[in-house]
Amino acid sequence: MRKLKIGITIGDINGIGPEVIIKTLDNPKMLEFCTPIIYGSSKVISYHKNIVKPDNFSFITISDAEKASSQKINVVNCWDDNIQINLGTAHEEGGKCAHIAMDRALNDIKENKLDAIVTAPINKAAMRLVNFPYPGHTEFFTDKLGKSESLMMMVSDGLRISLATNHLPIKDVPETLTKEKIVKKLKILNKTLIEDFGIDKPTIAVLGLNPHAGDSGVIGSEDDEIIRPVVIEAKKNNVHVVGPFAADGFFGSSNYRKFDGILAMYHDQGLVPFKALTFGSGVNYTAGLSIVRTSPDHGTGYDIAGKNEADPSSFRSALYTAMDLARNRREYKESRENKLVKKPKSSERSGK
Repeated sequence: MRKLKIGITIGDINGIGPEVIIKTLDNPKMLEFCTPIIYGSSKVISYHKNIVKPDNFSFITISDAEKASSQKINVVNCWDDNIQINLGTAHEEGGKCAHIAMDRALNDIKENKLDAIVTAPINKAAMRLVNFPYPGHTEFFTDKLGKSESLMMMVSDGLRISLATNHLPIKDVPETLTKEKIVKKLKILNKTLIEDFGIDKPTIAVLGLNPHAGDSGVIGSEDDEIIRPVVIEAKKNNVHVVGPFAADGFFGSSNYRKFDGILAMYHDQGLVPFKALTFGSGVNYTAGLSIVRTSPDHGTGYDIAGKNEADPSSFRSALYTAMDLARNRREYKESRENKLVKKPKSSERSGK
């Protein structure tokens, strides 16, 4: 089986992204599973390598992903300038380099030079300094790939929590939650569970917006007027959806274990329980795109940048998950294509 080419964007050069990349790829066995291609700079990687002092991390510099060696860690130089590193700070250089690396990797995966992308963390303040027009990676890839909607999913083992809204102030969530939006998110979730995770008939839980899922309208009307009708309609369309559930009881009672996927209504409703249950091993996956893109579940870690204290577990999980999803998606596509090939009629087989 052909090894997958995995593009790895360097993220914020002033954060822990380069460190967790180096620590993850320090294991020689990684090269048995994939061909890693880091989008960044050999100088920046060398700078962080001197801090980490890995045992087995060595790389070659290439100009194009097509020239990547399957037996080496590859670094694509995305800029020629000497870059000043300011560890632990939101700096313009950090935002600039992160954006360049993202653009380069995206262009390469569009040209089928990569099988998946794993992104190291970026910092929103640093990205604003270079006028990056998106709240984060999810929105960047969604827009650049021409999608009106995608789905932010947090994944760890059997726990898969997705978000109906992403990086929004709490005050803006209720007016953003329309029936149309929730329907679109549920369709993406159901599709990705089938095609990317290999679950034939997934069961999905939908969380309510308000405390106690509105308590029959006593604590807000959105659950009864918007969310519940969507759940009922989805069931009619043969999507196995249940809810809306009160979020506190749902996680407190371990009810979440019964479902293949969960749709939360806003960021912290989904990510607080996810990180409490899985911190250090979680993966962020952008579902609903034409490509596979994952990232670790942590940020740039400015407070420990340059101290060689960063835990690479989540980044390692993001790399493995990207490989699994890319393979699953390819196998699903191949199985669909095989089913579409019609068998010849008996008269055709016999020559009659």
